[in-house]
Amino acid sequence: MSTQRPMRKKDREVTEPAAINGIIEQMDAIRIGFFDGDEVYIVPLSFGYAEEDGKYTFYMHGAKAGRKADLVRQCAKAGFELDRAIEVKTDPEPCDHTVQYNSIIGHGSIDEVTDPEEKKVALNAIMKQNTGKGDWDFPEKMVQATFVMKLSADWITCKVHE
Repeated sequence: MSTQRPMRKKDREVTEPAAINGIIEQMDAIRIGFFDGDEVYIVPLSFGYAEEDGKYTFYMHGAKAGRKADLVRQCAKAGFELDRAIEVKTDPEPCDHTVQYNSIIGHGSIDEVTDPEEKKVALNAIMKQNTGKGDWDFPEKMVQATFVMKLSADWITCKVHE
């Protein structure tokens, strides 16, 4: 598995890849955080993912030009976050309200994918995450025109609050 970071509330930690995969499959967006000089730049993106032997790779796409593309090319590392609020649990006491949620955070290496075959794998992963179908045929022209990013997680933590 990707190296786990210590979690304070161990009763909320999820470590099994099958359970983590089930949580990721329910997510709609990934937020990527880049350090850009003297500020942090966070961008939400559609994504797809692959897991092999507990190692996670996240794929995203976007425009070939702009701040995000520049940062992918400049920064070798990025942080990421996925979350899903399930339900707000109310209480007569204001400080006893809580939210049921699933969340994943992590850090890893981020790179541009340039190989056309790897781009197709990435684009199919993104389509599977968003449509449930992962066996699309992509026109070569579209594959060439699309900027694809790959974030290989060095570590992740997964937390469920029920």
